[in-house]
Amino acid sequence: MGKGLQAISGFVTAPGTTFTAWTLAAGDFLTIRSTEIGAGIWLLQAWADQQTAGNLRIRSPRLHDNVQGIRLFAVASEVYPLLPDGYPQPLITQDVLTVEQTGSSTAGDIESGSLLIYYDDLPGVDSRVATWEEVKTRMVNLVTVENTLALGTGGGYSGEEAINAEFDLLPANTDYAILGYEVSAECCTIGWRGVDTGNLRVAGPGNDTNKNLTRNWFKNLSMMYGLPLIPVFNSANKAGFLVDGVQDENGTDVTVTTILAELRM
Repeated sequence: MGKGLQAISGFVTAPGTTFTAWTLAAGDFLTIRSTEIGAGIWLLQAWADQQTAGNLRIRSPRLHDNVQGIRLFAVASEVYPLLPDGYPQPLITQDVLTVEQTGSSTAGDIESGSLLIYYDDLPGVDSRVATWEEVKTRMVNLVTVENTLALGTGGGYSGEEAINAEFDLLPANTDYAILGYEVSAECCTIGWRGVDTGNLRVAGPGNDTNKNLTRNWFKNLSMMYGLPLIPVFNSANKAGFLVDGVQDENGTDVTVTTILAELRM
């Protein structure tokens, strides 16, 4: 069986102080994927992009409780990880999460959030993910690729383009590991997906001020959790390796600089 790393995103519109259930981004769902009983499934991180300070709440009868569960406070315009580093929350196969947010009460204001989940043994999926030690021993060069995403105003994922749409300089049949990224403007989430990720979206927070957080995002995740969490893709698949983002109703475009390690085969 294969491993899987997947981001799930959703949004609410003008919830005020009332916990409001996510409208899920297209293609996402809150049912934990079916795996073998006992297989490892972990919620690694969660983050939110708030226009007014508010809460992100994750609950389920299979978590600690189904009243408050994991209730996390996020300040306005600060897209940071909200869970403690290195302490993943175990999840149960086929459980259904309830995710809600509070925030702005201004009509039309969109509050967004994302979860990042890791499956140790996921039938039908075989994401190419590596540990930092594996990447470090194969690393040849550092390279960066820019994508300017025309993000929409309706919540959910938008702005999708191939990673080679603007800088098509990756040699053929070469493996690359995504160490991290930088963004030019705040957004909720930046994601990558393709056949190499098992067509699951791998993602991180769209924090535009703490470059050290994002430029080391996948590397640090792997080191903190001791898991293979660095996505790897082959340049033969670059035209189908897609980059997109989650933005609020203001629709600010974002230039994403993906930081790659070229790997020896």
